[in-house]
Amino acid sequence: MRITDDLGASHGWRLRRGVLDDGREVFAKSGGASEVFAAEAAGLRWLSEAIAVPEVIEVGPDRLVLSWVRQEPPSAGAAERFGRALARLHRAGAEGFGAPWPGFIAELPMDNSPAPDWPSFYGERRVLPFLRLARLPAADVALVERVVERLAEVSGPEEGPARIHGDLWSGNVLWSGGDGVLIDPAAHGGHRETDLAMLDLFGLPYLDRVLGAYREEWQPAEGWRGRVPLHQLHPLLVHVVLYGGGYRESLMRAVRRVLAL
Repeated sequence: MRITDDLGASHGWRLRRGVLDDGREVFAKSGGASEVFAAEAAGLRWLSEAIAVPEVIEVGPDRLVLSWVRQEPPSAGAAERFGRALARLHRAGAEGFGAPWPGFIAELPMDNSPAPDWPSFYGERRVLPFLRLARLPAADVALVERVVERLAEVSGPEEGPARIHGDLWSGNVLWSGGDGVLIDPAAHGGHRETDLAMLDLFGLPYLDRVLGAYREEWQPAEGWRGRVPLHQLHPLLVHVVLYGGGYRESLMRAVRRVLAL
């Protein structure tokens, strides 16, 4: 592979653009040996069965090479196509809550071992581990733990495991070929409202069109909008761990909204 552009670094990984001998453009991520590259490749291949993602060209213990995604400005039509595709992705389902590969979000490991239901998975595999890392005041910790105790009560109607991206903020949706292309997954069998809530957390171009098309394809369960803060607890805890207390108030605002359900 011939490197054509150095794209900087992210979470300790070097990012580059290159060209293969056969002329194909690629994106390469490299760093110290880690399970993160194999996990990302496994997630991309799994998602590719139902939605557009980059092709995995090569994966090794210290690198991941993907097909290059040529980006374009988003449009209302692309947003609607993406919303329908996202609903179909979720409907593709999973064997259970969790995944048969290690979980990562940024460089942080996540436990993907199976759980019998989504409240158990979310509380024990996502919220509590990051709560222990977040170094929050004791009063805040107690409130988050109270949410975990109430998860079965506030998580809405029971649904089977959906095939989800798992870290679906706007930066992980690239617009290309008149559609949305997903990158950097934390893919696992989870709750489909998690992806919808993540899209809402930092905004997405034409989000109203995405959600409208999604609802036409597969209507979310009644009350899903009220549960958005519940599904944002994990990503907000991740941001507290990675970036510090500047996200604490957003986290605790979401906690208070969940406790009011």
